[in-house]
Amino acid sequence: MSHTPHELAADFPEYAEKIQALKTSDAHFAKLFEAYHEVNRQVHRAETDVEPTGDEEMEAMRRERIKLKDELYAILTK
Repeated sequence: MSHTPHELAADFPEYAEKIQALKTSDAHFAKLFEAYHEVNRQVHRAETDVEPTGDEEMEAMRRERIKLKDELYAILTK
């Protein structure tokens, strides 16, 4: 399986252990984490033309990814 850019552990290596712990101990974090990774995979597939997407949809997915990443980061830095 190829590496998908913008994986949380790769973007925030200093929080890798905390990410793993929160995925199992915090249901809200786990839900946000799964939503982030789903939209991240969708963006990656669109960017690599595996699933071509229109510009407006691509921008909407990127905005959603940023929003989720910001929410996850806020939890990680508490």
